[in-house]
Amino acid sequence: MRTTKYTHACVRLEKDGRVLVIDPGMWSEPAALTGADAVLVTHEHTDHIDVLRLAGLGVPVHAPAESDIPGLEVIRVSPGAEFLAAGFRVQAVGGRHASVYDGQPGCANLGYVIDEAVYHPGDSLHVPDQPIDTLLVPVHGSWVKTAEAIDFVKAIAPRRAFAMHDAQLNDRGLASVNGWFAEATTTDYRYLRPGESA
Repeated sequence: MRTTKYTHACVRLEKDGRVLVIDPGMWSEPAALTGADAVLVTHEHTDHIDVLRLAGLGVPVHAPAESDIPGLEVIRVSPGAEFLAAGFRVQAVGGRHASVYDGQPGCANLGYVIDEAVYHPGDSLHVPDQPIDTLLVPVHGSWVKTAEAIDFVKAIAPRRAFAMHDAQLNDRGLASVNGWFAEATTTDYRYLRPGESA
């Protein structure tokens, strides 16, 4: 499976000529959706979903059943659901967005485990019940501290981890965060620049 990182939380997975895109938000490049067969959205925030782009795409878009996404028809997904999207096996896990302050934002958030190997948690630090080979780890946000994200990687213990949810970091902040993850975890941690694949 080819994994390509785009700006912020957007990730493109390719396998056997099929393309699955996760969280193409307003900061992600339009190229992420070129040839997409299906889209997974973890939650309704615009840094994870660009409704105008997806409305004209004409492919299935899966999103949490409780999400509020006006202007876009979505396939509603509940925690624990298992389904096929673009030929990939998907398990929906978790259920709520991490709290920023005083229980807010309180919206639905699903993490997705793809082909029992790749895990995109959206804006949460939910630890799934199964082994994970590749973790897409949120490294920055108003809802997460670096120490919490490092502990998240340690709790999952994936073979490898790629940074995401990073668009609000400048180069100095990114270097610091990447240094902490490389030093504090035993996982093969890597930062992929937008458009870079592994």
